[in-house]
Parts: sequence; C-alpha cells; structure tokens
Amino acid sequence: MKVPRILLLLIIMIFFGFFFIFDLQQYLTLDALKSKQAAIEAYRNNHYGLSVFFYGLLYIVITGLSLPGATILTLAGGAIFGLLWGTIIVSFVSSIGATLAFLAARFLFRDVIKARFGLRLSDIDDGVTREGAFYLFTLRLVPLFPFFMINLAMGLTALRTRTFYWVSQVGMLAGTFVYVNAGTQLAKLNSLSGILSPTLMTSFLLVGLFPLLTKKIVQALQDQKIYHGWSKPNHFDNNIIVIGAGSAGLVTAYIATTVKAKVTLIEKNKMGGDCLNTGCVPSKALIRSTKLLSQLKRSKEFGIKQVQVDFDFSDIMTRVQSIIKTVEPHDSIERYAKLGVDVLIGEAKIVSPWEIEIKTTEGIKKITARSIILATGAHPYLPPIPGVNEVIPLTSDTIWELKTRPKRLLVLGGGPIGCELAQCFARLGSEVTIVEQAKQLLNREDIEVSDALITHFHSEGITLLLEHTATAFTLENNEKYLIAECNGLPVKIIFDEVLIALGRTANIADCGAEEIGITLSPKKTIATNAFQETNYPNIYACGDVTGPYQFTHVAAHQAGYATVNALFGQFKKFRTDYTVIPWATFTDPEIARVGINEVEANAQSIRYEKSIYNISDLDRAITDSEAHGFVKVLTQTGSDKILGVTIVGEHAADIIAEFVLAMKYGIGLNKMLNTLHIYPTFAEANKYAAGVWKKAHAPVYLSGLLDYFHKWRRH
Repeated sequence: MKVPRILLLLIIMIFFGFFFIFDLQQYLTLDALKSKQAAIEAYRNNHYGLSVFFYGLLYIVITGLSLPGATILTLAGGAIFGLLWGTIIVSFVSSIGATLAFLAARFLFRDVIKARFGLRLSDIDDGVTREGAFYLFTLRLVPLFPFFMINLAMGLTALRTRTFYWVSQVGMLAGTFVYVNAGTQLAKLNSLSGILSPTLMTSFLLVGLFPLLTKKIVQALQDQKIYHGWSKPNHFDNNIIVIGAGSAGLVTAYIATTVKAKVTLIEKNKMGGDCLNTGCVPSKALIRSTKLLSQLKRSKEFGIKQVQVDFDFSDIMTRVQSIIKTVEPHDSIERYAKLGVDVLIGEAKIVSPWEIEIKTTEGIKKITARSIILATGAHPYLPPIPGVNEVIPLTSDTIWELKTRPKRLLVLGGGPIGCELAQCFARLGSEVTIVEQAKQLLNREDIEVSDALITHFHSEGITLLLEHTATAFTLENNEKYLIAECNGLPVKIIFDEVLIALGRTANIADCGAEEIGITLSPKKTIATNAFQETNYPNIYACGDVTGPYQFTHVAAHQAGYATVNALFGQFKKFRTDYTVIPWATFTDPEIARVGINEVEANAQSIRYEKSIYNISDLDRAITDSEAHGFVKVLTQTGSDKILGVTIVGEHAADIIAEFVLAMKYGIGLNKMLNTLHIYPTFAEANKYAAGVWKKAHAPVYLSGLLDYFHKWRRH
C-alpha cells in the first residue's frame, strides 16, 4: 500500500477512535437532539448561515467516514431548517458525504480487491458498466439496505463517480423527504421506530419496485421501436428457426426438440459445419496419422532399432475423409429428423424478425418462428495482400482437397491452426516455413509455452520466421514467392503452396442480418448481450458468428443458453457463463489452458502466485519417452484458489479437465493434493503441481518443531 493510502487510512482510524473512545455517539441520539432542540434553534435564528455550514460539515464528516448518526442528523435537518430547506440541504450534504465514502473505499481498497478477486470483480464491473446506475437507484429508494454499505460497496466497482453522485442525489430524495418531514415533528417522536412504521416501510418497498417497473416499460418501448414497421404474424410455424447446422446450430436444434419445441434447422452446405468437415475432425485425424509417423521415426528411443515406413500422401488424406464419413451420422439429416427436427437444405435469409426465406432446389419458401437463432459460423480470413489470389492460397477449408504433398509449404500465421497443420505437413515430409508477424508463436500464451513449441518445431526441421510481415506475393519463372519485411529489410521466400491461417471471419453476408438492421460488433461479428440476444430480442446468435471464443465447445455452450432463453426467456433469462473456458492447441507438445495466464494476469494487475511442475520428472512421461513439458498453476496470493492453469506436454488437453472441474466448482489445490490419483498416469502431474504449491506454503516453524519432536522421540 502506498504512503498516501496509509496516511488516509490512519486519519480515518484516528477519527473512528476519537468518535468511539470519547463516546461522541451520545450526542447523536434522539433524546440528545430533543433536549438540545431549543438551543440549536436559537443559534440558527442568530447565525443562520453558520448553522447551515456547521450542520452540513458535520453531516459530510459523519457520512464520509461511515460513522453512525446520519439518521439523527437527517431528523435534525427537518427540526432546524424545516421541510423545504431541510430536504434541500440534507439532499446535497448526504450525497457529498456518500460520494466521499465511495471515493475513500475506491482509493483504499479497490486495487487490493482487484488483485485478489480480479476475475470475479471484472464480471461485476461489466454488469455495473451496463446497469450500475439502475441498480444503485433501486437500492437508494429502499432504505432496508444501509446506505453506508452501498457507498463502500459501490466504491469497489468501476461505477463512475459522477454517476454515483447524481444517482444518489436523486435516489435518496424520497427517503430524505420522509425523514426530514419526521424531523419537523421532532417533539412528537419517542423513538426511531415511530418513523419506520410497517406502513412506511411498505411504501418504501413499493417505491423500490418503481424502477423495476420503469425498466420493464422502457424495455417494452425499446422493443416497440425496434419492431416498428414490421408486421408480426398472428401464428408461427415454429418456436425456433436455426440457421446453420454446425456445432451451435445442432445443439440448439437438439435441445429445442428435446423440450418438445417445434424447430426448423436450415443448412446451405454440409451438416456438421466446419468442425466436422474442415476443422476439428479432419485436423485431428491428420494429427493422429502424422504423430504415428513421428513416433516411428523415434523408434530407437523405444528400443526398436529400425522401422520401415512406407506411406502415400493420398492414402492419409483418404483416411481423413473416411474419419469424416464415420463421424458424419452423428450430425446427419436422418438423425435429427428422427429426433423431430425439420431439416432443410438451402440458403436462408432473414426477411423480417420472425420470417425466413429459404432458397432450395425445389424453389423459394417462407417460414415463420417466434424466435430465430443465427449459428452461421465463420470462414477463413484472406488478407488483402497484393498478389494473394494469383498464388491460389490454401485455407483450413480447402487444404483437405490436396491430392499431392506440397514439397515446400509456406504457412502464413503462427496461431493454433497454422501451428497444427504446419507440424503435420512437416512430418509428412514437406519443407515447412512459418511466417508470423508477432515475436512468438501462439501470441496469446505465455512466452515459455511458445519457446517449448519453437524448440520442438526446430527439432522437426520447421523454419520459423518470426517478426516477419507479409507484404506481397509474386510469380517469377513459374515459381511462387512471398515478399516479407523484417526489421525494415525485405525477405524473399519461395514456396509451392501457401496456407493462410490468419484467423476467421463471421459468416454474416447473405443471411439478411444487416438488411434488417441487426447490430454488428466492431469485429464484424453479430453483437449479442449477456443472454445471446441481438438488438432484436427474439433473434439470438451463438458460435463463431458472434464470438468472443471461436471454439466448438464454446459454440455448443452458448447454444444451450440461447435456446433456453429463446424458449423460456419471458419467465427467466440466463446469462452465458464464461467464467471457466478451457481450450487446447493440438500440436506436439500439446498445449492446454483454462483461466488466465501470466500475460493476462499482469495486464489486469492481478496478484498471483505461480507453481510449476516439470513433467520431465513424471514417471509415466519417462516410461512413454515423453518426458517434457510442464504444468503451471496460477493461484490467488496467499490462497490455494486456482486462477488459471497452462499445461504443455503429452495429453495436456485431457489432463487439464481436472483443473477445469476444480475451477468451476471452487476446488482448491489442497483438495486436489488430497485426491488419490492412479499411478502411473499423466494425471498425476496435476497432483504434483498441487504439491509444489503446498511445499511453498508449508509453515517454516513447523519444520523446526518436527525436528525437535522426532529427536525427543528417539531418546
């Protein structure tokens, strides 16, 4: 804590001590006020301006320091200055004092709370940013909740100071009026309970419901505005129409039909979307084949002198397609039709908030639904680099069409897709070069994660050109070249095929979203709120078309919330839970993460402790000749609460599941350490990482006591 904070805290403690040691609270009681009323009124009559000044100063000090007595001072305001001026004076000084308490709490404790509860506070801040003024107003109207606690609690959030002030000024006005009015009748009051009668408290509660009612009315007016000009059908063909049969769309359709809703699922290409046809399934099939090739090349490590390997590139790509065919029935039209989903193949376009136009081989038809869910996914981003079209680039969508292995493969982009496919083709015998603009591969990960991957890539002969910016593609003498720039100097790279792996762009064009005015985010995805709603309350979006995470499992996760909210949102809506999101990059070594890493913790000024267990010490890793990588756990300072985990090594995406569960349900490292793990397994690395944390937190004095105890026992 910095010196000014310590000084302010010391001053506040002195005031508190002075107040309670000398029992100054005795002067802020109803009896004391009534006994001194005549003297106070006489002083007011002779020194009105000074009365206002000293009264206001005392009120600000009491509320600013959160000392007891504000209620009595409010009554005094009515008794001394009357209803009109008492209400005006108290309204301003109480708001000023509350704001000082708000600022003091923020100055003294917000950084400490943020460092300790950064992730949770971030979620609270997001909510306060959206609706903080509304909730503060509601709390101010209902005096059941102590105002001084509101002041302090709000100071720990990101609520703007001026918002806090004016909302407090307006919100406390009703309560101020009631108490000041009671103060004008001070002689008739025998206790504070005389003010807080059941009738009055009921009135306050009704007043407190007013902003909730107002919010509903405002929402209804906003809905009326957004739907203005549209004709709502009197009857709907469906409860839900889903556009897109990828992960998000399939989960939506499955859930909707399970709860007996009438649902139509529309897909213009292939059922299963990118994950089945061009993403997760084919890439993991290719990774498995090439991993086997890599292991066979390492046969001496396993005590096998030599293994003859003979393969054909086309056979491996044929296997990839056969894997897709094997998984395909899980996402097929037949399966979903049996579940009760009406599946249509065609191009869907939203023509009104409730109506979809579908262009099929049989013609154009229109269907309606009470709710529409957009799950149109995304496609690979092609950068506007000069000459890119002339070299006919590959993407994660088209690379599966290759019939022959490229001799020289250039990969533009060092993210997960680029790294996974680069390693696969290197193991197939291609000369692979990765060009990445950033200083490291996987630039969202910690530097040692990237370093571990770079070391492995170098050992496999992959050329890495980091901090290289692609500027142009050229064709010279029937050869393809990339012109890149590094440190201001041009670099010329020859290749036969180029894979563009620079991220994905949401599929928004042609679905009608922009035509009817659905709001887009700055990243050109469908903008949604916490409930997966677009600016049209009956139109939802989930999966890659909205983000923020472009993972199959997150798309399915969002789809669950979108479906439930679309079907039952008029009764209860559920916010999409992003608190524990795991993901993995399926390179070798495998990389998996959940929660924050050090880069994010430092960026958010979150204090943390780090525990690292090196998998090179793990028995199972040694027996499998995979003794490399690490488990890194970030915990809350002084606690075993897990903030984030990064695992690099064999089966990382599998063994991280234990940490995902632990973070989801608040299980700390102590309990993980006390959980029995099978020997020998890779999952033991989790327990040993917990042991690293425990060893660092073992009481120093305990070791000495144990040493003394055992010496005593030997005598």
